Amino acid sequence: MVAKLTSINTNGITMNVAIEGEGPPVVLLHGFPHTWQLWREVMGPLAAHRRVIAPDLRGFGGSTRAEDGFDADTMASDLEGLLDALREESADVVAIDAGVPSAFLFALRRPERVRRLVLMESTLGTLAGAEDFFAAGPPWWFGFHAVPGLAERVVADAEAEYLDFFLQAGTPNSGLPPELRAAFVEAYTGTDALRCAFSYYRELPRSGRQIAEAVATRRLTVPTLAVGAHPVGPALHRQLEPVADSLSASEIPDCGHIIPLDRPRELLSILLPFLDASSP
Repeated sequence: MVAKLTSINTNGITMNVAIEGEGPPVVLLHGFPHTWQLWREVMGPLAAHRRVIAPDLRGFGGSTRAEDGFDADTMASDLEGLLDALREESADVVAIDAGVPSAFLFALRRPERVRRLVLMESTLGTLAGAEDFFAAGPPWWFGFHAVPGLAERVVADAEAEYLDFFLQAGTPNSGLPPELRAAFVEAYTGTDALRCAFSYYRELPRSGRQIAEAVATRRLTVPTLAVGAHPVGPALHRQLEPVADSLSASEIPDCGHIIPLDRPRELLSILLPFLDASSP
């Protein structure tokens, strides 16, 4: 079975979406610097009994190079619109890195639409619990990407070399197949593609405020699994503990940040039992 690419209109943009399999839906949200192809090693096993839906996020890959809307709230609305367009009342949601804040907000605000939630290798704004991770300050690229217009000018014409820093560090065990590296580089080449990717970082303060405001009045009631590796580790789990009613955690040892490519078998061994469970 091979994923089929389709275009879905949602929330004022067009999303490039890979869909594979039939059955209960599961949505997979990628991060930076990835596209839907981040999930290519796990889509097949998931699609054996599920409808797997893997979009390129707003501004990333083949989706619309939007002028704005890279905050968590807007991207959560993108996800809801995607489910609406596909006529799915609810779905399991699995997210990593840049996909995590919007997946969290969506599950928090629309729990009836998320059956189970898996969050990996990210932090959630200023929620308590990630102090150890940020003890030496945020990763250097957070600040670099956040300066409007700067990173695009610096990285332009050196996209491949720049992305290699993240891709190689994130897959220390598996390495990255040349064709997949080429696909990621192509997706992030050009100043407009870079602007969109870096706009996500420029909206992190706003997204953090949205998350803080949301958890002030709501609890996360959806059964949730936090998966850590290197470098985030247990930080996300610690952030979720005070706000989640049904939370479990797993940490994959000797695994890089890009879990679905670095340790896909280990991820599936955690993911499948959790998604198959019928109760918290």
